Amino acid sequence: MQRKRYLEKLKKLKDKQIIKVVTGVRRCGKSTLLKQFQEYLKSCGVEERQIISINFEDVSNEPLMDYKALHDFVVKQLIPGKMTYVFLDEVQAVPQYQKAVDSLFIRDNVDLYITGSNAYLLSGELATLLSGRFIEIQMLPFSFAEYYEFVGGDKRDAWQAYFKNGGFPFAARLDDDEIRKDYLMGIYSTVLLKDIVARKGISNVPLLESVIKYLFDNIGSIVSSKKIADSLTSFGRRTSPITVENYIKALQESFVLYKASRYDIRGKQHLKSLEKYYLVDVGLRRLLLGNKNADIGHLLENIVYLELIRRGFSVDIGKVGDLGIDFVAHSGGDRVYYQVAASILDPSAYQREIRPLKKIADHYPKYILTMDEISMGEDGIKQRNILDFLLEQS
Repeated sequence: MQRKRYLEKLKKLKDKQIIKVVTGVRRCGKSTLLKQFQEYLKSCGVEERQIISINFEDVSNEPLMDYKALHDFVVKQLIPGKMTYVFLDEVQAVPQYQKAVDSLFIRDNVDLYITGSNAYLLSGELATLLSGRFIEIQMLPFSFAEYYEFVGGDKRDAWQAYFKNGGFPFAARLDDDEIRKDYLMGIYSTVLLKDIVARKGISNVPLLESVIKYLFDNIGSIVSSKKIADSLTSFGRRTSPITVENYIKALQESFVLYKASRYDIRGKQHLKSLEKYYLVDVGLRRLLLGNKNADIGHLLENIVYLELIRRGFSVDIGKVGDLGIDFVAHSGGDRVYYQVAASILDPSAYQREIRPLKKIADHYPKYILTMDEISMGEDGIKQRNILDFLLEQS
């Protein structure tokens, strides 16, 4: 299935003198996206010889794991007078790859696309060398709209499966629960060992996994490094806030975890503490924790948070006085406020969700997203069904 949202971005950037960098957690569909774009290029009349595609997870490409060898291999295939489209998939596997990328970028008639599964791709020397010369496209697993388009059938059945299993593209093809579990565990283990433990030189893997499970168990809840460290220490895994903070940073850099900072709506400023974290895919939570303490409202929050990110918003959690707003979504000069709940049919739940929104004095749109079919709202605050929201064209 075509990843239309991302494919359209690449089409708009075709032949532009800028490096296209596709980032995202392992197995979210980056390699497939590159293949789909290559097919698009061919449909536009680009010849096969004008496309150079190298996937560094393919063992046959090991001779190119030296940046000089990679550079020379590509240069020898460039066609004078014609654009050559160069795709380097999981290029962070090549030591000092940034030198090859920089050298290829400055050549005429090279349109360069690279992917990576961790934020190191755009850190350090590459960011310095290519400042202002690359554009990042952040890729995520299937949205519910993509998942539903892929599996078809009854919308409610599709939602139940998506809510349970998440949206990793290949996992959506699997009907067997055990095989799907093994596949997701493979993703988790690869990220853990390759992108975090090996890269960060972490020796205490059990402690890292304890931090991961704590965060997975508390998605959508306000947490701090100190709170996590204190909790783990009380259960016999002595650690420090600094260690926890480093582990959280590694999870963010591997695109497993996303941070939503707090935003003071009245003060119009970001606050420096007590953030929330969300997972790249809810299927990973079920993988590690099963149904343990599954707060449906927080899982729905997670799905909505990712959807807002897909739609190009910068997303914070809001504070208005002593009340909280689930999401403050910024895009340019625009802003939208969201509350997310499983249901607000109970009057107390309704008041709990609508009260903070009513405290906001500005006139930006305000929504309550729930699984309810019955619409409620007041003072311009609109309630929407979550599935309708997730499936709308954006």
